[in-house]
Amino acid sequence: MELSRHLRRLHEATIWCYQGNTLEPATEPAAWASLALGSHGDRLAALRPARWLAEQQQANGAVGVSRKLQTPRWPTSLAMLAWYFADQWNEADNFELPLKKATEWTLQDHGRAGPVSRQAGHDTTLAGWSWAADTHSWMEPTCFFVKALTQLGLAKHPRVQTGVRMIVDRLLPAGGCNYGNTFVLGQELLPHVQPTGIAMWALADHPTDDPRVTASLDYLLRKIEADSSAASLSFALLGLTAHDQRPSKANELVLRKLKHLDEIGSKATYPLSLLLLAAHEQPFVPKRNVAANLDEQTVSAG
Repeated sequence: MELSRHLRRLHEATIWCYQGNTLEPATEPAAWASLALGSHGDRLAALRPARWLAEQQQANGAVGVSRKLQTPRWPTSLAMLAWYFADQWNEADNFELPLKKATEWTLQDHGRAGPVSRQAGHDTTLAGWSWAADTHSWMEPTCFFVKALTQLGLAKHPRVQTGVRMIVDRLLPAGGCNYGNTFVLGQELLPHVQPTGIAMWALADHPTDDPRVTASLDYLLRKIEADSSAASLSFALLGLTAHDQRPSKANELVLRKLKHLDEIGSKATYPLSLLLLAAHEQPFVPKRNVAANLDEQTVSAG
């Protein structure tokens, strides 16, 4: 699958954003851009967003959502992943200090636990991580922090283990998950592709025999060809690939979404980065350095 043209566009980006009509960079798109570029071997280009993320780090170690907005600070998790892999892929830069500060902040931060509630279908006493400070723990931020801390070698840390328990607890009985609720006032809620993919991605490093995990993977396989967003498709593929269940049509689906971005003239780096990352059969493993001659190379997924 030819990806060189799309990689070139990400390689040349100097602003990493959710939408192409804004000049305001954001930390989450920057982190995904660094991870996507590094995975495809463009190591020098991967350093640019990683360095920019380090410039956004606050004195307490956290990273806000943008240069202007220092809160909420959940993107700290993705910055940690970007710095970790930038360290693995490059010898010139060292992100040890940003990682240390971010890890210290992360282990102190937590979502607000609540008393046992008969109205909620999940265990409200499990404290993972939240979208905003001093609020309830939710699925996606907890998954991102669990993934980052696990990658840093802290899989057995009590905070990570509690986070894993929380993720599994928030899976729906028939598989899949949403933002983090299972039952509300006795009514079972519906699953969504994106959070389910993120949850499976995070849990891949923490094997469990809970049947809801298998059911969640089955749910993703059923929904993978649905007309979902680039982000939903990408996270679904990351989750399935991490569990060795990557569908045979994965590359075809990614190409279809990349073509759609071209057709609508999207300048946003966020969906582009996620799709390029999802194009890998071994995400986060750099193939080779392609930065010097991207125009001439054909970069194959897998």
